[in-house]
Amino acid sequence: MAALTSINGGRCEAGEVHVIIGPLFTGKTTDLLRRIESESSSGINVAMIKSSKDTRYANDSMVTHDGLKFPCWSLPDLTSFHHKLGEDEYHKLDVIGIDEAQFFEELYEFCCKAADHDGKTIIVAGLDGDYLRRSFGSVLDIIPLADTVTKLIARCELCGKRALFTLRKTAETQTELIGGSDVYMPVCRQHYVSGQAVIESIRNVLES
Repeated sequence: MAALTSINGGRCEAGEVHVIIGPLFTGKTTDLLRRIESESSSGINVAMIKSSKDTRYANDSMVTHDGLKFPCWSLPDLTSFHHKLGEDEYHKLDVIGIDEAQFFEELYEFCCKAADHDGKTIIVAGLDGDYLRRSFGSVLDIIPLADTVTKLIARCELCGKRALFTLRKTAETQTELIGGSDVYMPVCRQHYVSGQAVIESIRNVLES
């Protein structure tokens, strides 16, 4: 990651935006946490933000599926972060990590201001698509802002091939349905298509 200081030692006028995307169970949060911890261990001032909608783990920590933890701000929106942190503490920040970014409607505006005007490096991790393979939240909107984009993949739970999609195993149809392996599984294209057909048949039976 590029340094946040200029040749003369002063603060750069503009920061950076780095995006980590992919379906569920690809290690997006783990990758985000690895980058944040690397910056923190180098003496860089960091802060982590996650959506308060995700209450599966500790409210004051970002937790990966394999149990890694890092202190964070659990917020309903990004507009409140600057105010809650305070002007002085915000000014000291160099790097801001955002997990579960698909749940933040103000993601584009926040990244624009923080990187373009406040000189922050923003590292964003989130789903690029929902269970129907449609754009989820504002994550794809910030791709044009990004210095780098990392697309992670998992292994299909049914055949072991590259898993690019998230299959919902239940008949619920709302876009936002927070859950783990009890609700979702990573799948390849073939098993996504066949799995969707099975789920749709189950949904039709339940509706009738």
